[in-house]
Amino acid sequence: MIKPEKTINGTKWIETIQINAEERATLEDQYGIDEDIIEYVTDKDESTNYVYDINEDDQLFIFLAPYALDKDALRYITQPFGMLLHKGVLFTFNQSHIPEVNTALYSALDNPEVKSVDAFILETLFAVVDSFIPISRGITKKRNYLDKMLNRKTKNSDLVSLSHLQQTLTFLSSAVQTNLSELNRLPKTHFGVGADQDKIDLFEDVQIEGEQVQRMFEIETQVVDRIDHTFNSIANNNLNDTMKFLTIWSLTMAVPTIITGFYGMNVKLPLAGMQYAWMLTLGISVALIVAMLIMLKVRRKM
Repeated sequence: MIKPEKTINGTKWIETIQINAEERATLEDQYGIDEDIIEYVTDKDESTNYVYDINEDDQLFIFLAPYALDKDALRYITQPFGMLLHKGVLFTFNQSHIPEVNTALYSALDNPEVKSVDAFILETLFAVVDSFIPISRGITKKRNYLDKMLNRKTKNSDLVSLSHLQQTLTFLSSAVQTNLSELNRLPKTHFGVGADQDKIDLFEDVQIEGEQVQRMFEIETQVVDRIDHTFNSIANNNLNDTMKFLTIWSLTMAVPTIITGFYGMNVKLPLAGMQYAWMLTLGISVALIVAMLIMLKVRRKM
């Protein structure tokens, strides 16, 4: 979808969302955007990047934003969105229709302090970086819940939730890191050449916000990894206790089996002719079982 043209202090802004083949052709024919550029900026597998075409004087920005697979379960991946400055016109590409990107764009548009297209781009990036924060807070809340479960019975559903949390953190931490690396590089590119004080301040603001978000996700990743390690340790300990219990019981059941096996043979055995020989075999079995348990206890095997 190609939305109607808007203006940002005299600069045209053309917003696109999930464009199809016909709309791609429109961008090529009507606005002269190269087919390769459109393919590049709408590729859902692209990573963060900034490209300046010295021949066309085009500037292309690609950044990663959070994309919800299941908000309730806090399952997120990341998807790219693009901004292209082409012949004095700003094009934005949100091929995955990411709500956070739409919110960021219109937040920047409604900001009265945005007085240039460069400021619009930086304010949009600032808002996209900010969109990671509510997710981080949600992860913290879910992590605290799972942490409390360590003091109770460990359930498979908790382990699955923890696995999903780790997957989300992997995607988002990587995206935050690559976004921050590109934000730190932007002032040194053509986009930062001749920047006035207002633009320099915007660069610093978005970089500081990116560093803060990165630290938040680093901490969450470390804590969740420790919780996962604790879950695994508890599960292993429980398994060891179960195996110890079963081993001891198998040993105790083996003793009477051995004794009765001897006296079940069809040959003459000592004391076999006594009236209460069965009680004798029972007593021997109990005595050996008790002796074995005492030995295991002394050697701290129980």
